[in-house]
Amino acid sequence: MKKELKPTTAVVPCPVVLLSVAGEEKSNIITLSWVANVCSKPPTVVAGIRPQRHSYEMVKNAGDFVLNIPSIDQIDAAEFAGTKSGRDFDKFKECNLTPVPATKVQSPMIGECPINIECKVIKVENAGAHDVFTAEVVAVHIDESVLDDKGRFIPSEARLFTYLPLNGEYWSLGEHLQA
Repeated sequence: MKKELKPTTAVVPCPVVLLSVAGEEKSNIITLSWVANVCSKPPTVVAGIRPQRHSYEMVKNAGDFVLNIPSIDQIDAAEFAGTKSGRDFDKFKECNLTPVPATKVQSPMIGECPINIECKVIKVENAGAHDVFTAEVVAVHIDESVLDDKGRFIPSEARLFTYLPLNGEYWSLGEHLQA
Protein backbone atom coordinates (compact mmCIF):
# COMPACT_ATOMS: atom_id res chain seq x y z
CA MET A 1 0.00 0.00 0.00
CA LYS A 2 1.27 3.48 -0.84
CA LYS A 3 0.41 6.68 0.99
CA GLU A 4 -0.46 9.73 -1.11
CA LEU A 5 1.34 12.91 -0.07
CA LYS A 6 0.48 16.47 -0.97
CA PRO A 7 2.25 17.58 -4.17
CA THR A 8 5.93 18.15 -3.35
CA THR A 9 9.43 17.75 -4.70
CA ALA A 10 10.76 17.21 -1.16
CA VAL A 11 10.89 13.41 -1.53
CA VAL A 12 13.70 13.60 -4.10
CA PRO A 13 17.25 13.60 -2.63
CA CYS A 14 19.01 16.83 -3.62
CA PRO A 15 22.63 17.83 -4.09
CA VAL A 16 24.29 19.95 -1.43
CA VAL A 17 26.05 22.88 -3.06
CA LEU A 18 27.87 25.84 -1.55
CA LEU A 19 27.30 28.68 -4.00
CA SER A 20 29.92 31.40 -3.64
CA VAL A 21 29.48 34.85 -5.09
CA ALA A 22 31.55 38.04 -5.19
CA GLY A 23 30.17 41.15 -3.56
CA GLU A 24 31.10 44.80 -3.47
CA GLU A 25 32.25 44.63 0.16
CA LYS A 26 32.65 40.90 0.79
CA SER A 27 31.98 37.62 -0.92
CA ASN A 28 29.28 35.31 0.37
CA ILE A 29 28.32 31.65 0.50
CA ILE A 30 24.80 30.21 0.42
CA THR A 31 23.94 26.53 0.70
CA LEU A 32 21.57 25.40 -2.04
CA SER A 33 19.86 22.14 -2.86
CA TRP A 34 17.66 23.38 -5.69
CA VAL A 35 20.47 22.93 -8.24
CA ALA A 36 20.53 20.74 -11.36
CA ASN A 37 22.30 20.04 -14.63
CA VAL A 38 20.01 20.85 -17.54
CA CYS A 39 22.18 20.59 -20.66
CA SER A 40 25.58 19.22 -21.68
CA LYS A 41 26.15 21.29 -24.85
CA PRO A 42 26.66 23.96 -23.80
CA PRO A 43 27.12 22.78 -20.21
CA THR A 44 24.28 24.48 -18.36
CA VAL A 45 23.00 24.38 -14.79
CA VAL A 46 20.12 25.94 -12.89
CA ALA A 47 20.08 27.19 -9.32
CA GLY A 48 16.95 28.23 -7.43
CA ILE A 49 17.34 31.13 -4.99
CA ARG A 50 14.61 32.97 -3.09
CA PRO A 51 14.61 36.72 -3.84
CA GLN A 52 14.66 37.45 -0.08
CA ARG A 53 18.08 35.81 0.34
CA HIS A 54 21.14 38.04 0.70
CA SER A 55 22.96 36.13 -2.05
CA TYR A 56 20.13 36.68 -4.54
CA GLU A 57 20.99 40.32 -5.35
CA MET A 58 24.69 39.50 -5.17
CA VAL A 59 24.33 36.87 -7.91
CA LYS A 60 22.19 39.20 -10.01
CA ASN A 61 24.78 41.98 -9.67
CA ALA A 62 27.84 39.77 -10.20
CA GLY A 63 26.36 37.88 -13.14
CA ASP A 64 28.31 34.81 -12.10
CA PHE A 65 28.85 32.37 -9.26
CA VAL A 66 30.75 29.22 -8.34
CA LEU A 67 29.03 25.96 -7.39
CA ASN A 68 31.32 24.38 -4.81
CA ILE A 69 30.58 20.73 -4.11
CA PRO A 70 31.45 19.97 -0.48
CA SER A 71 32.65 16.74 1.08
CA ILE A 72 31.31 15.51 4.41
CA ASP A 73 34.21 17.45 5.95
CA GLN A 74 32.25 20.62 5.15
CA ILE A 75 28.85 19.48 6.48
CA ASP A 76 28.94 21.98 9.37
CA ALA A 77 29.83 24.77 6.95
CA ALA A 78 26.95 23.72 4.70
CA GLU A 79 24.53 23.86 7.62
CA PHE A 80 25.84 27.25 8.78
CA ALA A 81 25.88 28.79 5.29
CA GLY A 82 22.32 27.58 4.71
CA THR A 83 20.86 28.85 7.97
CA LYS A 84 22.70 32.14 8.62
CA SER A 85 22.59 35.31 6.55
CA GLY A 86 25.60 36.86 4.89
CA ARG A 87 24.15 40.20 6.01
CA ASP A 88 25.14 39.23 9.56
CA PHE A 89 28.16 36.98 9.10
CA ASP A 90 31.28 36.62 6.98
CA LYS A 91 30.60 32.99 6.11
CA PHE A 92 34.10 32.33 4.76
CA LYS A 93 35.54 33.43 8.12
CA GLU A 94 32.89 31.78 10.31
CA CYS A 95 33.17 28.45 8.46
CA ASN A 96 36.99 28.52 8.19
CA LEU A 97 36.75 28.31 4.41
CA THR A 98 39.32 29.74 2.01
CA PRO A 99 38.26 31.98 -0.89
CA VAL A 100 40.39 31.10 -3.93
CA PRO A 101 40.40 33.17 -7.13
CA ALA A 102 38.47 31.53 -9.95
CA THR A 103 39.90 31.43 -13.47
CA LYS A 104 36.91 32.56 -15.56
CA VAL A 105 34.55 34.43 -13.20
CA GLN A 106 34.94 37.11 -10.54
CA SER A 107 33.28 35.06 -7.78
CA PRO A 108 35.68 33.06 -5.60
CA MET A 109 35.95 29.29 -5.34
CA ILE A 110 36.05 27.53 -1.96
CA GLY A 111 39.47 25.93 -1.59
CA GLU A 112 38.34 23.15 0.74
CA CYS A 113 35.65 21.80 -1.60
CA PRO A 114 36.83 18.96 -3.88
CA ILE A 115 34.85 20.29 -6.88
CA ASN A 116 34.37 23.88 -8.04
CA ILE A 117 32.16 24.77 -11.01
CA GLU A 118 32.47 28.30 -12.38
CA CYS A 119 29.23 29.62 -13.91
CA LYS A 120 28.08 32.70 -15.83
CA VAL A 121 24.43 33.66 -15.51
CA ILE A 122 22.47 33.49 -18.77
CA LYS A 123 18.99 34.38 -17.49
CA VAL A 124 16.81 34.61 -14.41
CA GLU A 125 13.17 33.48 -14.35
CA ASN A 126 10.57 33.37 -11.61
CA ALA A 127 9.40 29.87 -10.69
CA GLY A 128 7.25 30.67 -7.66
CA ALA A 129 8.93 31.02 -4.26
CA HIS A 130 12.34 30.83 -5.96
CA ASP A 131 13.82 32.46 -9.01
CA VAL A 132 15.79 30.14 -11.29
CA PHE A 133 19.24 31.28 -12.37
CA THR A 134 20.23 29.53 -15.59
CA ALA A 135 24.00 29.59 -16.03
CA GLU A 136 26.62 28.28 -18.41
CA VAL A 137 29.47 26.30 -16.90
CA VAL A 138 32.69 28.02 -18.00
CA ALA A 139 35.27 26.10 -15.94
CA VAL A 140 35.45 23.06 -13.65
CA HIS A 141 38.16 22.35 -11.08
CA ILE A 142 38.52 18.95 -9.38
CA ASP A 143 40.99 18.12 -6.64
CA GLU A 144 43.48 15.57 -7.96
CA SER A 145 42.99 13.49 -4.81
CA VAL A 146 39.52 12.48 -6.06
CA LEU A 147 40.69 11.38 -9.52
CA ASP A 148 42.10 8.00 -10.49
CA ASP A 149 45.24 7.54 -12.60
CA LYS A 150 43.13 7.88 -15.78
CA GLY A 151 41.59 11.17 -14.64
CA ARG A 152 38.19 9.66 -13.80
CA PHE A 153 36.25 11.01 -10.84
CA ILE A 154 36.08 8.71 -7.77
CA PRO A 155 32.95 9.67 -5.77
CA SER A 156 33.99 7.60 -2.75
CA GLU A 157 37.18 9.64 -2.43
CA ALA A 158 35.25 12.93 -2.62
CA ARG A 159 32.92 11.77 0.19
CA LEU A 160 29.95 13.73 -1.13
CA PHE A 161 26.59 13.95 0.60
CA THR A 162 23.00 14.75 -0.27
CA TYR A 163 20.04 16.46 1.37
CA LEU A 164 16.59 14.97 1.84
CA PRO A 165 14.21 17.96 2.17
CA LEU A 166 11.21 15.91 3.34
CA ASN A 167 13.09 14.87 6.48
CA GLY A 168 15.48 17.85 6.70
CA GLU A 169 18.41 15.38 6.80
CA TYR A 170 21.81 14.98 5.18
CA TRP A 171 22.85 11.55 3.85
CA SER A 172 26.19 10.28 2.61
CA LEU A 173 26.33 8.70 -0.83
CA GLY A 174 26.54 4.93 -0.89
CA GLU A 175 28.34 2.29 -2.85
CA HIS A 176 29.04 2.03 -6.57
CA LEU A 177 26.27 0.14 -8.37
CA GLN A 178 26.49 -1.63 -11.71
CA ALA A 179 23.57 -2.42 -13.96
